[in-house]
Amino acid sequence: MQASKSRSLHRWLIGLLVLLLVAALAWWQWPAPSTHKEAIGGRPGRGAGMGMGGRPGFGASADPVPVRVEPVRIGDFPLYYKALGTVTATNTVNVRSRVAGELVKINFKEGQQVKAGDLLAEIDPRPYRIALQQAEGTLAQNQAQLKNAQVDLARYKGLYAEDSIAKQTLDTAEAQVGQFLGLVKTNQAQVNDARLNLEFTQIRAPIGGRVGLRQLDLGNLVAANDTTALVVITQTEPINVVFTLPETQLDIVLARYRSGVALPVEAWDRGDQALQATGVLGSLDNQIDTTTGTLKFKGLFQNKDGSLFPNQFVNVRLLADTLKQVVLAPAAAIQFGNDGTFAYVVNQDSTVSIRKLKVGSSDGEHSVILDGLAAGDRLVLEGTDRLREGTKVDVVEDSSQVPTTPGQHLQGQDAKGSAQVGESSGKAGA
Repeated sequence: MQASKSRSLHRWLIGLLVLLLVAALAWWQWPAPSTHKEAIGGRPGRGAGMGMGGRPGFGASADPVPVRVEPVRIGDFPLYYKALGTVTATNTVNVRSRVAGELVKINFKEGQQVKAGDLLAEIDPRPYRIALQQAEGTLAQNQAQLKNAQVDLARYKGLYAEDSIAKQTLDTAEAQVGQFLGLVKTNQAQVNDARLNLEFTQIRAPIGGRVGLRQLDLGNLVAANDTTALVVITQTEPINVVFTLPETQLDIVLARYRSGVALPVEAWDRGDQALQATGVLGSLDNQIDTTTGTLKFKGLFQNKDGSLFPNQFVNVRLLADTLKQVVLAPAAAIQFGNDGTFAYVVNQDSTVSIRKLKVGSSDGEHSVILDGLAAGDRLVLEGTDRLREGTKVDVVEDSSQVPTTPGQHLQGQDAKGSAQVGESSGKAGA
């Protein structure tokens, strides 16, 4: 009995000891109150080292935070405006026959490039040759009658001068000559009309361009000005790209366009990965669309390689301006919080400080800094989630130490050298 009570007391003491150890461990790991304010953007401070009361904060570490940094640079910044554009042919013609008849020849291949005046097809010309011969025969007959009437008139004039005939006879001869003159002129017009219809049996390209798919086959009876076109010709050299820009972006574009500056326009594929063609801003509309608040523009592309097709959708990049020698910071280093836009700047003593920024235009890779940074400031790109004012950092990669090739400059370009789109923010950060 006494041994049983002793074993129970022993177990109870062991359990109490374990409970006290668990409580002590929980107290030790419980986060200590911090007297520091949270970092800008509402992020709680982490990695602050020891808290107040002599015990470390929960999850804190006294080790420097590893970060990757990139310096602020001075350079030219191309200001691009981006829009969705539609490729349109300079001219589009539905080729139809102007005379009726059987389609007897087709002299083009589908998709072929043709020049203005090239023979495309031919309508059976035999009925029109016959009509021309008939008109020429009628003309010759009336010309002979005219000649006879003119001879009679000359004879009557002589007789009238000798007072051998009445004045009425002379007047009748003159009227007959005038009648045959009008008839011959009508016959000549009929001959010209028949000859023109004969020429229309040869269907020629009215413009240079690329022919589409054939819509009529040999042997079909074609009506004059039929609703079904023989083929469609689109002029693709040069070619246009129509796009729109919001009215908030018009000031710079209109000012430079009216000054006579040729504004470059680039056409990129739908994935916005490959540059398809380059051109210039050709023209603009005369009014803003009130439903969308946009103005329509038209870019002109030479399209010698045929990379653009009518009705194709492309991503348009218009180079509105180039900002000279501005402060440029990596866009990945810019943070956004409740108190505005900021960045973490690495100091000489390997600590970071929070710097409020005023940001201008950005191309997704670099941003123009209007206020808050200077050339040479090192900004944290990665590892910002563990930073706050005064945090010690360990720079594991610094792009300022990477040597650059001669002539290399910052122009907001990707690895392929293609300029990236810069969309103007139109307003500074808080």
